[in-house]
Amino acid sequence: MSDQQLWNDVDDYFSSQLIPADDALDAALRDSDAAGLPHIAVAPNQGKLLHLLAVTQGARRILEIGTLGGYSTIWLARALPADGRLITLEYEPRHAEVARGNLARAGLDKITEVRTGPALDSLAQLADEGVEPFDLVFIDADKPNNPHYLDWALRLTRPGSLIIGDNVVRSGAVADPHSDNPTVQGIQRFLELMGEHPKLDATAVQTVGAKGHDGFSLARVLP
Repeated sequence: MSDQQLWNDVDDYFSSQLIPADDALDAALRDSDAAGLPHIAVAPNQGKLLHLLAVTQGARRILEIGTLGGYSTIWLARALPADGRLITLEYEPRHAEVARGNLARAGLDKITEVRTGPALDSLAQLADEGVEPFDLVFIDADKPNNPHYLDWALRLTRPGSLIIGDNVVRSGAVADPHSDNPTVQGIQRFLELMGEHPKLDATAVQTVGAKGHDGFSLARVLP
């Protein structure tokens, strides 16, 4: 048995034991596949982790950078109270359209908003609008821009907020100091900035599973 098959089997076992079947989530994945979206959504056990982090945080306002088909958006939005709000940013109009349909079917369209266009433009617009600070930010978009997304996340949060970054390991490439890959370089700078910033307390964890060898970062905004 290959390592990847073993990792898949363990993720499947965790999901079968801890995550009940869910029509809305399953349909979101089917519709994303049918629309030709890339197969890069978080795994079910990772989605549940996002949900539990948001619940533990007591999040009332969530910002997601990178929507895809809305699978992770559903997990996060379900952690919100009835008067909560989630704003998610998606570059591709077709992905955003699929996500809106998935969120509506899950009954979450009243507390979620999908904004389309370059995320850096949407983030600047949010700041111009004077939105209330977000309690949790999930960054899962184009990695070369991660340092810029972190900067905006700091501007749009408050002390005590959580900032989560996905896909920060890249099969171990993040540890290569000589990498010339823009994706890897973006993640490296992202992690360097978190480690240097006086208002962040951060860590990162590598994982193996259905998504291969990868991981996530977790930072808390300090006073």
